[in-house]
Amino acid sequence: MTKPSLGRVRGLAVGASAALSGVLLLAGASLPLRAAEQTAVGLWEQVDEKSGQPESWFRIQEKNGVYEGAIVKIFFKPGEDPNFACDQCEGADRGKPVLGLTLIKGMQRNGTAYENGTIMDPRDGKVYRAKMNLSPDGQHLDVRGYLGISLFGRTQTWNRLPDNALPPTPAPKGPAPKAPPKK
Repeated sequence: MTKPSLGRVRGLAVGASAALSGVLLLAGASLPLRAAEQTAVGLWEQVDEKSGQPESWFRIQEKNGVYEGAIVKIFFKPGEDPNFACDQCEGADRGKPVLGLTLIKGMQRNGTAYENGTIMDPRDGKVYRAKMNLSPDGQHLDVRGYLGISLFGRTQTWNRLPDNALPPTPAPKGPAPKAPPKK
């Protein structure tokens, strides 16, 4: 058995090095695609399943790997109280206006699935286990609230809105100046 010539060994090393460089280049090229992958972060519209009319908008945000969703716009029907407060909520949310309240909490991302979270129904203050699934095109979000196991629950499909659909909220101004005392 003969040993490979030094030139052949160098050729194999150069070939292996080039192949490794090619693999690393391809892996590096796929990083921007991964970074551009759709997530549930953004503005979502919840639609009434019977009428097809919008009921509310939610903004989902990611904080330290955990996803939360707050209600940012409500489309009130005639006769509904525009000052709707969460009177049945527990803890710090009790009595707060529903508009601005974080109703989706604790969601953890696993690809296009979001799991281990909760969703609160502000009408009765009940908190349900929840999961969400993002469509492959990132334009629809299935939101499921359930008791115990996922089989006992309800799913709504929300539609993604452009981030600029909701104008920015103006920064609150300082306290109003006090009127001078009457003389």
